[in-house]
Amino acid sequence: MKPIPIPVGLFERNRRKLGKLLLKNSLVVLNANDAMPTNADGTMGFHQNSDLFYLSGILQEETILLLAPDAFDENLREVLFLREPNKHLEIWEGHKLSREEAQKISGIKTIKWLSEFPAVFHQLMCEVEHVYLNTNEHQRAVVVVETRDARFIRDCQARYPLHQYHRLAPLMHQLRAVKEPEEIEMIRRACQLTGKGFASVLRRLKPGVNEAEIEAVMAYEFIKEKGTFAYPPIIATGANNCVLHYNTNDQECKAGQLLLLDVAAGLGQYMSDLTRTLPVSGRFTKRQKQVYNAVLRVFRQVSKDMRPGKTTRDLRRETEELLAEECVGLGLLKRSQLKRQTPDNPAVRKYFMHGVAHPIGLDVHDVTYNYMKIQPGWVLTCEPGLYLAEEGFGVRLENTILIGENENTDLMADIPIEADEIEELMSRRKR
Repeated sequence: MKPIPIPVGLFERNRRKLGKLLLKNSLVVLNANDAMPTNADGTMGFHQNSDLFYLSGILQEETILLLAPDAFDENLREVLFLREPNKHLEIWEGHKLSREEAQKISGIKTIKWLSEFPAVFHQLMCEVEHVYLNTNEHQRAVVVVETRDARFIRDCQARYPLHQYHRLAPLMHQLRAVKEPEEIEMIRRACQLTGKGFASVLRRLKPGVNEAEIEAVMAYEFIKEKGTFAYPPIIATGANNCVLHYNTNDQECKAGQLLLLDVAAGLGQYMSDLTRTLPVSGRFTKRQKQVYNAVLRVFRQVSKDMRPGKTTRDLRRETEELLAEECVGLGLLKRSQLKRQTPDNPAVRKYFMHGVAHPIGLDVHDVTYNYMKIQPGWVLTCEPGLYLAEEGFGVRLENTILIGENENTDLMADIPIEADEIEELMSRRKR
């Protein structure tokens, strides 16, 4: 992802907040992500460790951050280690950060080259009692490749077995959940960029267009503004509306079908999340509009009910109850089915089988734990849906919502969502 300038005060504030959560006489270690291989001598595009970025603003590979708030040497209380620039790297890989550039981005005064890390790390380990090490504790993470963090943990504990080791992840989850003003602004900008891409799709979508062309339209709008896809785009027409993570994106959009568009922009490391369901022909059928408006009513209600003190699991249960009532009205469920259902197997699960909200920020599925209660400053998605596989279509609607003390702010309120407005806008398409 291309860098977007972010005020250095954000990263300085984030480090201070973390420092208040640490035990006395502690050391925190954060490593950059690995550059992941593909085949032969290829590598995937580098994506920075989100926790490291949150605390430093540094996007460069192989970076290490040490935080030791009680270190005897004040110059070693915050230390950033970088690859040392040289002519070879400049020719083959391009510019690498100088000490001065890293200081300006991060607000960290002590910048050292990676060659100095072993000596500094050993010095600090001889002083501290508690060591906080990082791992990916996202509840849905499936990690089969050994990470740089995992290698470091193994080596560190082998060399220094008598220290008290602690998990950094719970502290980072706690901090990252509540967004700072600068973060909210970046997410808002990502939402605005998503809206530009969506507006282009409304002008282009018609029978005969391929899903791949819709993907290209969105990519163009994002990339020209230094953005990127926040996640692999889901551009699903017809029966593929009902495939939750469909991303083949190679089918022709046909008259009478719906196009489910789950695509959003990331900008400056911050993500947004949007889903819209559009009529390929420009107008919904009667049945499609019935289902669409049912989902929209639930969206409107849930986006208001996402309040501090609840958990995302609470929101899912409330959403299932609302959708179940809509399904009765749509003839999909009977009252008798609702009476027989159990909490673990609600009848509506046939038509709505995923969660309704997840945090969003530096990661599209941002870090949290299910037991954490929503607080003001969280940014959540709201994404109810109904998937009628037997009828060959589904509808999902999703916006990115900022949770407030008294009321929420829909960061995508300017992006059309009403069925009639979408039809009116699509009627202006070039024929």
